[in-house]
Formats: sequence, structure tokens, C-alpha cells
Amino acid sequence: MTAREFVFLMSAPDQSGILAGVAATIAAQGGDIRDAASYGDNGAGQFFLRIHLSLPHDGHADAMAAALMASADRFRGKGQLYDLGNKPKVMIAVSKFDHCLVDLLARFRKGQLDAELAVVFSNHEDARSLVEWHDVPFVHLPITPETKAQQEADVKALIASYEVDLVVLARYMQILSPDMAATLSGRCINIHHSFLPSFKGAKPYHQAHQRGVKLIGATAHYVTDDLDEGPIIEQDVRRVTHATSADEMVAIGREVEASVLGRAVRWHLERRVLFNGRKTVVFS
Repeated sequence: MTAREFVFLMSAPDQSGILAGVAATIAAQGGDIRDAASYGDNGAGQFFLRIHLSLPHDGHADAMAAALMASADRFRGKGQLYDLGNKPKVMIAVSKFDHCLVDLLARFRKGQLDAELAVVFSNHEDARSLVEWHDVPFVHLPITPETKAQQEADVKALIASYEVDLVVLARYMQILSPDMAATLSGRCINIHHSFLPSFKGAKPYHQAHQRGVKLIGATAHYVTDDLDEGPIIEQDVRRVTHATSADEMVAIGREVEASVLGRAVRWHLERRVLFNGRKTVVFS
């Protein structure tokens, strides 16, 4: 009979014996460690741990969870045990640019993201046919400055209705209110053209082309109420030259955005990301 699979994440003040203590706890509960990764941040004085473990089907997951939480408490840390059999539910938000949405839909369709795509919402109707072709519910929630508060209330209701665990902003071109950002703290990932920080507003790649940049890229990060300043999960760049046209930069940039966002979403769903203050530790 196939064993049940879990991931245990833990952070604690850096000290000796954490890994050995947690491993002993797992063994005492009849668990089997399949792989483990750890990192000690000397500057922050923190220790981070990710353990992928299995438990026989006749084992007691509640007892394992309780024992691991007690182990975390013993080291003055915080821990969480995730049952990999429970698939997280994801909601994607998109506006008119659909390249990140297309990539995510393909990843879900191919089984590359171990989660359930529960719903897609947009402030425009453009993506409806694409999303519904993938047999995913699509909800249109238009927004204006006057209706922003009501629209965000509708989004919260949608999250509750579909029991959403993660919200992915796949080029959703609306700034979330501080209240909305707080509501989604730790469970909302955004993508933006991070390596063009000087080029804000419309057509950033065209602005970059006019300035003759040599690197373009993207960053996936958790959303906070500090715009585009949330903890970074993943980044990537592509080199361009003087001969690269503005339209080619747009195409390259969109390719990078899609791949970076896809990796960040996968790592979050696989429970590979821990917060380290304003940064993250990513056991990729």
C-alpha cells in the first residue's frame, strides 16, 4: 500500500540539534524521511528546514503533526505539516495580457502543478473563451475607481466560495488595496518586469528599448501593501543587444515573465518557500 506523503516546514532561532531533534521525532512516530533541506542564516540568526516525509497509511497523521509542532516549540520555532494528498486550490487573476495565464493553464493541464485550478477572474472579458475551453470557471469582475471597494469585496467572496488557498496575479493590472493585500498575505503571488525598475507606466519594454538596456527580466514575489516590494520568490533575465527591436523585447520579456511565474507558483505549491523577514528561503 502506498504511503502518505507530507512536507514539514520549520523556522527557528539558529541553534544546534534542530535537524537531529526533528528527525528523531519523525522516526519515533513511524515516519520515513524521503529528502531534507536546511539553511542557517548567520546574519539573521535563523534556521530553516524542509523535510519531505512519508507515513504508512495506518499511521496517525494527527499524532505526527502534534509531535512535530511540539518539536518546533522546543526549539522556539514555528512549524507546519502539509499533507500532500490535499491539493491546494488556486485562483488566477488576469487582465488583458494573457501570456502568463496561457502558460499556467498549460501547466495545470499537463499536471505540472500539483493543485486544483478552481477559478479564473478578470476585470475584462477577453480571456473567457480561453479559460472556459480549459473547462475552468471564469468570473468577470469589472472595476472602476468608484467600484474598487465593491469589486474587492466580490473577489474576497469568490475566494471564500471556492475555498482558495493561493491567488496568482498573472498580469492582473490593478493595484490591490492595503486591506486586500493584508487579506492575501502569504498566499498571493505577483509577476512584474523587475529588471526595468526605472520604466514605470505604459510600455516598459519600449521605454527600455529607447534607453538601450542590455538585460531584461522578471520577478515573482509575494504581494504586500508595499507595491512590488514583497518577498521575492524567483527572478530571471535575458540578454538583449542594440539590434533587438522593441517588439522582440516584448516577446522575450513575456516569455521570461511566464516562466518565472510558473516556477514560483510550483515552488509555493510544493511547500518549498519559507519567509525570512522581507526575504524568502526557497528550497528549489
